[in-house]
Amino acid sequence: MVKTEIPPTPGVLLAGGLARRMGGGDKPMRQIAGRTILDRVIARIQPQCDGLILNANGDPARFASFGLPVIADTVKDFPGPLAGILAALDWAAANRPGVEFILSAAADCPFLPRDLVARLHCARDEQDAQLAVAASAGQSHPVIGLWSVALREELRHALVVEDMRKIDRWTARYRLATVTWPAEPLDPFFNANTMDDIAAAERLAELDGN
Repeated sequence: MVKTEIPPTPGVLLAGGLARRMGGGDKPMRQIAGRTILDRVIARIQPQCDGLILNANGDPARFASFGLPVIADTVKDFPGPLAGILAALDWAAANRPGVEFILSAAADCPFLPRDLVARLHCARDEQDAQLAVAASAGQSHPVIGLWSVALREELRHALVVEDMRKIDRWTARYRLATVTWPAEPLDPFFNANTMDDIAAAERLAELDGN
């Protein structure tokens, strides 16, 4: 098999959730074994990407210590990950001309795979797909994937004109590669939604060795 050359791929960490099940606030700022979830996500994704940005609404100063550009949604009043993905595609078109794909990842997934970008690109290339998303344990994780900058106006139309919110409704329109990772000894797409999840993550961090 010919090894796929990985093109320059900026990454966007989606931190727009309201963390209602944790009583509000920014989920990525919660700590697991002495480190914020966001710090763990950055450590996993930064070596794989050609630059990182953070998608978050509200005062960007609260993320200043992480040293990443913070971009807000470009479409107002459309909460949800598709709006964050569109904001990142708009950012790439304006700031990184020539970049064809961006990676998106949830900013509350502390154990993301270290081969995420490489495997997504490989599958996209082998299957002649337009988009690629991650999966594990029989479940797709559409918020974690590769997105084509060339499709940004189609995504904007879906959001603004069609009022589309669900990622998998939009991806169903395109050739999509789905890449599955093993869920043992831990699911790399575990995300911390509740305080119980934080406790579970403490145990998983020991398994993961960090």
